[in-house]
Parts: sequence; C-alpha cells; structure tokens
Amino acid sequence: MNIDNIKKEFPIFNSKIHNNDLVYLDSANSSQKPLVVINRIYDFYTKEFSNVGRSVHYLAVAATNLYEKTRSSVQKYINAKDKNEIVFTKGATEAINLVANTFGQKYLKEGDEILITELEHHSNYVPWHFLRKEKGIKIKFAEVNNDGEITIESIEKKITNKTKLIAFTHLSNVTGAILPVKEITELAHSKKIPVLVDGCQSAPHLKLDMQDLDCDFYAISCHKMYGPTGLGILYAKKKWLEDLPPYQGGGGMIGQVKKDGISYGDLPNKYEAGTMATAQVIAFDESIKFLEKIGIHNIMQHEKQLMDYGEEILRKNNSVKLVGNPKKKGAVLSFTIDGIHPHDIATILDEDGVAIRAGHHCCQILHDKLGLTSTARASLGIYNTTDDIDKLNLSINKCKKIFNLK
Repeated sequence: MNIDNIKKEFPIFNSKIHNNDLVYLDSANSSQKPLVVINRIYDFYTKEFSNVGRSVHYLAVAATNLYEKTRSSVQKYINAKDKNEIVFTKGATEAINLVANTFGQKYLKEGDEILITELEHHSNYVPWHFLRKEKGIKIKFAEVNNDGEITIESIEKKITNKTKLIAFTHLSNVTGAILPVKEITELAHSKKIPVLVDGCQSAPHLKLDMQDLDCDFYAISCHKMYGPTGLGILYAKKKWLEDLPPYQGGGGMIGQVKKDGISYGDLPNKYEAGTMATAQVIAFDESIKFLEKIGIHNIMQHEKQLMDYGEEILRKNNSVKLVGNPKKKGAVLSFTIDGIHPHDIATILDEDGVAIRAGHHCCQILHDKLGLTSTARASLGIYNTTDDIDKLNLSINKCKKIFNLK
C-alpha cells in the first residue's frame, strides 16, 4: 500500500497553509475527499441531474438507478441482510434522532430507562434528553474507567427491568476506545433490549459486519468516510423499520393519500421524505469503491502502526499527556500540555500547517468526568504518515518553547 500515491488522490494536499504543506490530523472531525468523489458530484450535476423516485423520463430513471446502486453498495459494505435496511439521512445525527423519535413515540413512557455511556458524543445524548424532557424517561450512564474505556461489566450493572434501549459509541472520538459491540449486544438481547450503535468514528477505520455485530440500529456519518457532507446512513433491522412509525411526513414516503387517511410507502421510502441529497448519495458510491480498493484490513493495519508510533513519540515528549489508554484503540490521539490551553496549541500548530482540533469534541460529559475543560486531538486518516506525526511533535515542541516549557 503506497500512502504517497493514495495521498495524491486528494486535491486538498496540493494546498499550502501559511506557506507550509498541509498536515491534516482532523479526520475524526471530517475526512478529506478524494478526487473521484468530488468529480462524481460535478458530473452528476452537469450531465445527469434529476430528482429520484418520481418522474419516468430518462434522467429521472437513471438518477434513481444510481441512487439505489449506492444503497446496494452500502448493504454489501456493512453486510446488511437487505438493501431496504439502509436508510439515507442527512447525517448520523439525524439517524440517531430518527430512532430516538420513532422508538420513543411508540415504546417509551415515563420512568422507562435509556442506557448510554459517559463516552457519548452529544448526538447520542441530546436526542434522549429531549425524550427525558417530553416523556419523563430516565437516562443512565455506564461509567468510563481510568483507561478511558467502557467495559461490558459497566454496562451490565446499569441494566434494570426498566431499560428499554442501550445506545453507545463503537469508537470514542476522544479516548479512541473501541467498545465490545458484539458482546454488549449479546448481553442486551439476552434481556430482550434493543441496541443502537453510534458508528461515526468506527465506520472509516474498522471492518463492519452487521450480521456479526447483530445490533438493531447502526448510525454512520458519510463525511468521515471520505464522502460528501450532508449525508448519513441508518442501518436498522427490517423488523424495526416495519414496526416503527415514520420520522417525517411529505412526498416520497407515502403510499396513498386520501382526505380520510394516509398509507405509507414501502421500505425504505417510508423514512426518506422529501427530496433527498441525491448527488451526495451517488457520490458516496465512489467513497465505498475507494475504501474497497485500498481494503479495510490494509487501512486498519496502517492506522494501527501510525497510532503506535504516535503514542510512542508523544509519551516521550515532556509535559504532553495522552488522554486515555484503552486496550483496543482507534485512530485518535487526544492530549493536553501542562500550562497551555488546547486552543492555543491548535492555533500555534496551525501556523505550521498542522490541522488538529481543540475543545471538548462534543463530549462535555466525558471531559467533566476526566476533570478537563478541553483537549487537543490529532486524528488519523488513510493519507497520514509517520512524517505527519513527526511534524506534529515538532510543532508541539515549538508551542512549548513559546510558553517556556521544557
């Protein structure tokens, strides 16, 4: 696997940032886009554009076929049983909100409990908070351990006879912890509790197999998978999509509309109301081809080597403290530097063309638990190399020098 050749597929790396080559270490926030994805959007708008699922003219039929081809590609990529278990949304946030809204509407009542974890992104907390306000449900939190991970034991001890759903991240965007999805799902299902997994961080970095994981719902963010913004995917077992009510009403999701009643369309149309992000969906097929061409096992191996190298380098750097030390870890290096605010770190690194993120990363509950207001985070993608880690470390040393730290 030639990373230099892969990097050449991303036009952004031809850019200079403050007269420096770009070192992009913010892929957990959003990944850069290969040219094949960018060109696919351009080609669709300039040569093939039409709305999908409505008209019968040539362009409309062709666009609909391309749109559905992506659905089939996603089904294959994540090993879903049925392509109609793939619902396109405007993002993983909407995918989680879709489940919270529809499941909450049908199955939750005052006093029922949703179990999440202290690792969760706000997108997997706020929708449940809305239900807490509206319906009086309770939210319980499985506690993070000293290594920044969630164990199956921490999940198990929070389950009660009022637990109606367990929702948790597959891979933490702060500590990098990879949670034991299959084992948690087996535990939950033994107690007849459905499971939702936030797969935003895991989908670009890990092999996904819905038949093996067996979770009921899985949310994916396409812009983190070298794909377009404004697009997400909800995988949901067919039994749930057939059972739950629609999320939004409008064109495209109906069967029949009469003055005295409405019937809903077949799956997955029932959950895809209105004009969808057609260009983004069609372009995402190129993202999947890009990932398949490289191979997820090659990606995992490359990023594991980078992570090991990055942790070794940063642990040797005085004053730098890595956040979390999970046994199974994804492509995230969150850290602090004694005496320097993370926003100052990010600003100084940016002067060298090194792009990281600083803040609470939409995980305030976790930061509160760790006694931190914010952290700096370097996150990896397929285009990163050990040279990028070395440049990160050099810029950190420059930052320390500015603040008179050793």
